[in-house]
Amino acid sequence: MALNLPSKQSPERRRAAEEDVLMREVDDAVRQDQYSDFARRYGKPLVAAVVLGLAAFAGYLYWDSRQEAAMEQRSETLVGALDQLQAGNLDGAVEALAPLEGEGGGAAIQAALVEAGVAMEQGRAEDAAALYGEIAANADAPQLLRDMATVRQVAATFDTIEPAEAVERLQPLAVPGKPFFASAGELLAMAYLEQGKDREAGTLLAAIAKDETQPDGLRSRARQMAGALGVDAIEDVDAVLEDMRAPQGGAGPAQ
Repeated sequence: MALNLPSKQSPERRRAAEEDVLMREVDDAVRQDQYSDFARRYGKPLVAAVVLGLAAFAGYLYWDSRQEAAMEQRSETLVGALDQLQAGNLDGAVEALAPLEGEGGGAAIQAALVEAGVAMEQGRAEDAAALYGEIAANADAPQLLRDMATVRQVAATFDTIEPAEAVERLQPLAVPGKPFFASAGELLAMAYLEQGKDREAGTLLAAIAKDETQPDGLRSRARQMAGALGVDAIEDVDAVLEDMRAPQGGAGPAQ
């Protein structure tokens, strides 16, 4: 059986192949020269950029670890102060919070709230009001804490400020659905009474009494005050009577 042997290449095809190989070698040489030229021109700046990038990344990792460590330390300081507070050691709680004085961030705001609460507990209403005022005016503090501080500051200074000032500060917060509606509303009602606006006070107290999201004790107090002002705050008479009987165990009259 005959084998088909490859025929010899023609001179033209061999010449074309040799030229193709030569062009590839030339391209490789040109490319290598280009890489060498690029390395000579930009090699050092690129190396410097890489080194600086690595240094910046290492610096960030160091900064992040320091920030995390500082946050843990602040948290431990707050926990220690709260432990002292729970134990009834008010002075110890304030002393434990000393490292957080002058610092920014949420931990410092929480520390100021604790200090203000201690001041109120110790009868230092003026000091407490000053701390609450700082928190209320702190644009970096969460709005919820600023609103709470506003309510507590008004409460701490209620006997010394004009009713009009209390009304101005509390009206934006004494709105149904807002977090401090009931606490701000009670104070606002008291300010209305100081101004002789009994109807406004009674209407606001009735709204608090009808708000089922509020604690039962607070609603009961608001209902009684609204009734005393001539405003009906009772929606379900049977439910109110049941609540009134609850502290006595709900037992009916003896047979």
